[in-house]
Amino acid sequence: MAFDNPLAGEIWQSKYRFNPPGDDGDATVEATWDRVAAALAGAERPKRRPQLRAEFRAALDDYRFLPAGRILAGAGTERTVTLFNCFVMGAIPDDLAGIFAHLREAAITMQQGGGVGMDFSSIRPTGAPVRGVGADASGPLSFMDAWDAMCRTILSAGQRRGAMMGCLRIDHPDIEAFIDAKRDPARFRNFNLSVLVTDAFMQAVEENAPWELSFGGTVWKVLPARDLWDKIMRATYAYAEPGVIFIDRINRRNNLWYCEEITSTNPCLPADTWILTIEGPRQIGELVGRPFAAIANGKAWESDGRGFFATGIKATVLVKTREGHSLRLTRDHQLRRVTRRTRWSCEWE
Repeated sequence: MAFDNPLAGEIWQSKYRFNPPGDDGDATVEATWDRVAAALAGAERPKRRPQLRAEFRAALDDYRFLPAGRILAGAGTERTVTLFNCFVMGAIPDDLAGIFAHLREAAITMQQGGGVGMDFSSIRPTGAPVRGVGADASGPLSFMDAWDAMCRTILSAGQRRGAMMGCLRIDHPDIEAFIDAKRDPARFRNFNLSVLVTDAFMQAVEENAPWELSFGGTVWKVLPARDLWDKIMRATYAYAEPGVIFIDRINRRNNLWYCEEITSTNPCLPADTWILTIEGPRQIGELVGRPFAAIANGKAWESDGRGFFATGIKATVLVKTREGHSLRLTRDHQLRRVTRRTRWSCEWE
C-alpha cells in the first residue's frame, strides 16, 4: 500500500520499519502489520494463535487500528526492546548511590526505546549539608545535567532520540532555578520540564498569600505565591518551558489511587500542534526528522539535527470555539475558558 502523504512514508521508514541487514525486513507497511499481528498472537495459547493472528491483522488493515510506536517498531523483531512507549521512574533516593542507580535504570529504559519521566523533588537543595562527607549538596539540577548527558549519549548510539520529562515540586527550594533553567539554550536540551503544582499553591496564588519553599521540614525561603506563579508564566512565554502539572488533581482522578501515587508524566505533543519558526508557522508533523529554529519572545532557538520525533499514536478530539478557532487534544487534556474580559483584566476557569 502506498502512502498518501510522503511524510507518513518517511516516518514509517525511519521509525517503525524493521530493516535489518539482508532481506528479512519489512518490505511494505503491510509486512509491518503482518509482523506485529504474528507477534501479538504468539502470546496466546497455540490452538488460538492462527485465529487471533488473523483477527489482529484485520484490525490493523487500512490503518483502522494502530498500536503505540514501540509495538510497531519492536514486536516480532526479536530485539531486546520495550513494547511500552512511556515510563515514570520510581522515587529517587537522596543519596549518591541511589541517584546513580536510577540514572542507570533510565539509561537502560531509553536504550530499549522507552521515554522516561522523573520527579527530582526528593533530592536535597543546593547548599544543604551532606554530613557524611562534610560537604554541601549540589542540588537536583546538577544531577539533571547527568541525566541530560546520558540521554545525549544514548541517542548518539541509536536511531531514536530519547524523550525525558523532568519535574520539580512547586515548594522545593531550588524551584526558581528550575523555572529559569532553559534561559540557557544549551542546557537540558534532552528534557521537557514541568513544575508539579499543588492545590495548596494555587489557593495561595488566588489569595495572594506567602508561599514557603522547604525541604525535610526546614523552610529555606518565603515569597509571594503570585510572584512565583508569574515567574513560571514569564518563562513559559519566553521559551515555552516549564509546563505545569496539577499533580494533586491528577492523583485525585487516578483510578488506581488506592495503590499508587503519580509523581511525574512522560512528554508528548500531537503532530498538528503549531510552532512558530523562522520559516513561519509550521506544524510539528512538518518538523519531524529535520532541524528547525523556533521563535519564542522574539528570539530564534535552534533544535538539534533530529527536530521533533514520533513516539506513538493516541485518539484525539477536535475542540472548536464560536470564533472559529480549533484545537486537537486528547480526551483527558484540560482547557482554560475565559469567563470575563475587559481592557484591563481577564478572568478564566
